[in-house]
Amino acid sequence: MLIVQICIGSACHLKGSQKIVEKLRNAVSEHKLEDDVVLAGSFCTGKCNRDGVTIQINDDIHTGVTPENFDGFFKKNILNVVKEES
Repeated sequence: MLIVQICIGSACHLKGSQKIVEKLRNAVSEHKLEDDVVLAGSFCTGKCNRDGVTIQINDDIHTGVTPENFDGFFKKNILNVVKEES
């Protein structure tokens, strides 16, 4: 199971974390990953000086997630990982 924490702190909020949360919810639902992925909000991970939103997946921190690069991020870091674990 993947624990996906989306930063909703002020800096990431201003950079569009709500859009990323929505895209994650939709992608998890579309790929029927509700039993494999837990979505949660988190506050600052200390990476606020970077572009885009910060997302932590289990122990790995990913910075710079934007609506434009979301599809590639999701496929590489969530969809492919869940498939490998199955």
